Amino acid sequence: MSEEYVKLLADLEEEKVIEMTKKRLEAGEDPMKILDDTRAGMAIVGQRFAAGEYFLPELVFSGELLKSVTDIVKPLLSGGEGGSKEKKYAKVVIGTVAGDIHDIGLNIVEFMLDVNGFDVTNLGVDVPVEKFVEAVKKIKPPVLGLSGFLTPAFDAMKETIEALEKEGLRKNLKIMIGGGQIDDEVRKYTGADAFGKDAMAAVTLTKNWLGIK
Repeated sequence: MSEEYVKLLADLEEEKVIEMTKKRLEAGEDPMKILDDTRAGMAIVGQRFAAGEYFLPELVFSGELLKSVTDIVKPLLSGGEGGSKEKKYAKVVIGTVAGDIHDIGLNIVEFMLDVNGFDVTNLGVDVPVEKFVEAVKKIKPPVLGLSGFLTPAFDAMKETIEALEKEGLRKNLKIMIGGGQIDDEVRKYTGADAFGKDAMAAVTLTKNWLGIK
């Protein structure tokens, strides 16, 4: 791990991060190592946000910085050795539930699932119940991820899961929830199978459910 790179990311030093990303790739470094460092840097950003050291503007900026780095790195993942041969394990549908427009965590989850070999459909933010039901019917994913940062999102998650049950779509579908103040009590209330504290938890849950090591 490049501690310098992780620190630059955590400190949101945009120009230096972009410059160092390009230099590492030009030096022939494994793109996955850079993504691992990116993940570590973003974890520190999340910790600083939780501790009140960073606020929403920094969180939004970190999301933009993450996108800049991934835009540089991802073409090499899909093109070079190993990338094009990487098969997608399974389809996963994710989205932020109705009434909530937070997408930073959602986009990080999408990215982490994608680079870990999943075919992700991101429905975006403020997604109505009907749209989730329609997507599950059409795509038939084994895993669905519901995101929500605000407390009212808990009811929207519950309504979405209940609608999926009514449509007979729940039996072979694992549902994970995440974002904000979500804990196991919220999981029980919504009827989800599990909750994840961060993007890597989403990857771990998905892999475990699908029997992927």
